[in-house]
Amino acid sequence: MVMWVFGYGSLIWKAGFNFDERLVGFIKGYRRVFYQGSTDHRGTLEYPGRTVTLEPAEGEVCWGVAYKVSEKEDQEVALTYLEVREKQYDKKAHLDFFTEPTATTPAVSGIMVYIASPDKKLNMNYLGPASLEDIAKQIIHAEGPSGPNRDYLFQLEKALLQIGSKDKHVIDLANEVRRILSQEEMTAS
Repeated sequence: MVMWVFGYGSLIWKAGFNFDERLVGFIKGYRRVFYQGSTDHRGTLEYPGRTVTLEPAEGEVCWGVAYKVSEKEDQEVALTYLEVREKQYDKKAHLDFFTEPTATTPAVSGIMVYIASPDKKLNMNYLGPASLEDIAKQIIHAEGPSGPNRDYLFQLEKALLQIGSKDKHVIDLANEVRRILSQEEMTAS
């Protein structure tokens, strides 16, 4: 049995496991949002970073990449790796994945996706919505073992543009981070 994994955040540019095929496409009914706190990769317990999760959104699509993992041993290694990497994401869903905007039939059914739910009892790292400026400020100042939170945001923006996706939330947030950084530079000089 083949395993498919959908990446909509850092998995787009850094899978971290062996795969046989990588497809660009989207899932329906969700949007990408910077609502998940990161205390293990892009922030700390004292100052969490923000990473993306999925939020149900009727009529919307979330672009990303699908990874096909065929070999049983590769699947076991990938799952073990992902369970550690995505440990702050409390839900796994199996969704339909599409590669063509006009398609009515999915390219892949049952693709596995990690989601951080807004249920604070199950997901203590969920930060939820905030103003664009507040999210940007948090991203600017957060840093964890995987590096500065802003690098995650800028890499995600670049990776999405490389696959032909213009995600308004990501672009607006990246531009706000650039604006604040530029303002801080001007004030400092």
